[in-house]
Amino acid sequence: MKSQPISGSPRIGRWTTLANLATAAAALLVATILLILFQYLSLRRALIEDAGVQARIISENSTAALMFNDSRASSETLAVLDAAPAIQAAGIFTAQGQLLASYRRGEAAQVAMPPASLIESGYAFGVDHMDMARRIDLDGRHIGLVVLRASLGQVYTRLASYAGLILMIALGSLAAGYLLVARMRRVVKSAEAHLHYLAHIDPITGLPNRHAFNERLSLAISKVNQFGGSVGLLLLDLDNFKIVNDTLGHPSGDLLLKLVAQRLLECMRSGDVICRIGGDEFAIILESGAGRNGGWVAEKILAALASPFDVNVHEIYVTASIGISTLPHDAVDLETLTRNADTAMYQAKGKGKNAFEMFHPELDQRVQKRLSLETKLRKALERGELMLYYQPQVRLSDGKLVGLEALLRWNHPELGMISPSEFIPVAEDSGLIVPIGRWTLRAACRQMAAWQQAGLCDIHVSVNLSARQTRDPLLVHDIIGALREFGVSPGQLELEITETVLMENVHANVDLLNRLQTEGIRFSIDDFGTGYSSMAYLKRFPIDQVKIDRTFVRDIPGDRDDEAITTAIIAMAHRLGLSVVAEGVENERQLAFLRLAGCDIMQGFHFSEPLPPEKVIEMARNPPVVLEPASFLP
Repeated sequence: MKSQPISGSPRIGRWTTLANLATAAAALLVATILLILFQYLSLRRALIEDAGVQARIISENSTAALMFNDSRASSETLAVLDAAPAIQAAGIFTAQGQLLASYRRGEAAQVAMPPASLIESGYAFGVDHMDMARRIDLDGRHIGLVVLRASLGQVYTRLASYAGLILMIALGSLAAGYLLVARMRRVVKSAEAHLHYLAHIDPITGLPNRHAFNERLSLAISKVNQFGGSVGLLLLDLDNFKIVNDTLGHPSGDLLLKLVAQRLLECMRSGDVICRIGGDEFAIILESGAGRNGGWVAEKILAALASPFDVNVHEIYVTASIGISTLPHDAVDLETLTRNADTAMYQAKGKGKNAFEMFHPELDQRVQKRLSLETKLRKALERGELMLYYQPQVRLSDGKLVGLEALLRWNHPELGMISPSEFIPVAEDSGLIVPIGRWTLRAACRQMAAWQQAGLCDIHVSVNLSARQTRDPLLVHDIIGALREFGVSPGQLELEITETVLMENVHANVDLLNRLQTEGIRFSIDDFGTGYSSMAYLKRFPIDQVKIDRTFVRDIPGDRDDEAITTAIIAMAHRLGLSVVAEGVENERQLAFLRLAGCDIMQGFHFSEPLPPEKVIEMARNPPVVLEPASFLP
């Protein structure tokens, strides 16, 4: 997968580096020239000072020789210049300009009477020498002149050595800078490559990540728009992957993701693109002619995932839900293509998981309907459109009304009564179930307080808890607060929780139930027999009651399996000291069988449908007649 480097084109980066190095070289060159010039001026100044010292010494020692016009004495005075290698020639002149004595080193030319300008300035420089003149005075009277000629050879030699050293330092610095920049470029390039890898590759599976997925899908779509063909997109979500992380830990979950990625790579073609775009979500891009073969590819993937995975000595079975969308058949752009595949994937989950679903327009309509329903549900809580109905629970021993299950209802001003099977899943998925559950608890406690004032004091009310509510850190506070606010005894409130919810987080739920039971609140397991049905775990939970699911009651008597299961649940619950409620009792045959089996409490349309609060008092005062076991039962 191609992608632009983070810092731009390598050629641009190389030219930038060269430009920076050229700028540094120019700065070093200017600095070197200035240093050499400064050194030259310093050497000139030293030469002037040295020659001045020599001229002063000669002038001070030549006064007597000039007074007596003694050329021999003057020559002896000039002989001290042998110790000054820079001086090449010298001469002592009388006030009339006559040469009294001269000095020459080697083949140097003899000095002549200097011009007036040199006498005035004191020294003058030529290309290869410097001339210096110094007046000799006695008692304020000019009696002679000393002239020296110094060679600039040593100045140039020293200057050349200094310049060479400076240039070597400058070149060395430039080379070191170049090597440093080159090394930094390699480090930066390596860092860019690593950042590019991190930006495009999932670190766990090694597959392209969401960012790379968007780039590759955009590229595939642009090819279709330019050359024709199709693109197929499969969104794959692992079913119940959270359980692996929660039970075995995240390292095991990461290992499972790697193994899933390997199987996906093994069963796909080399041209197909497989990406990990989320926690347990993968995407497969089918380009060109394979775009319309999404169903066949999905079947192949599900078959590849069917065999178990070996994860840290555990054998784990993994299923997946796959949504399929194609371009241009289902969408014309990346956003719509992805959204349609996501819609189809959630439809596959709704079908029972371990399945795939091809997108079709009806799915989009369902999604829009769901979004509309969620919006209306948010407003329903604010506008007071929600209400509670109560289904009676009758004790078989005496036919007395002993409890009520609070059932949520939604009366929309335009749509009328909306079924809980429609809006409860929406509330669960959107998180609205938490504020709705909080409202339900308060409404149930408020109604219990009202019934107490009307004389119904021995009836408890059951309220269902959802999975999201059990994870709400404010749940205990909300429950206890509602009981105290309305003056309801904790023993009158019963909380129902399903087996599936209990087993999602066993330790946390045991702690939760123990805390609430300490306050005196009762608990029952709802839909018992449809979840994990683990007898070992049942002992760990502080449960007061189990509710037999209506799916077991529906076909009894007659269905031997349901009869056996129902009888076993009742016997097991009684051995554990728990009472039993049968849901969905609709006829006398079911009632008679359950009574013979020893069931304690019944709930269903045979006794009463869910009632509004005002009709509960009437039923409590006129309870239904509970018949003796029917004679036709075996």
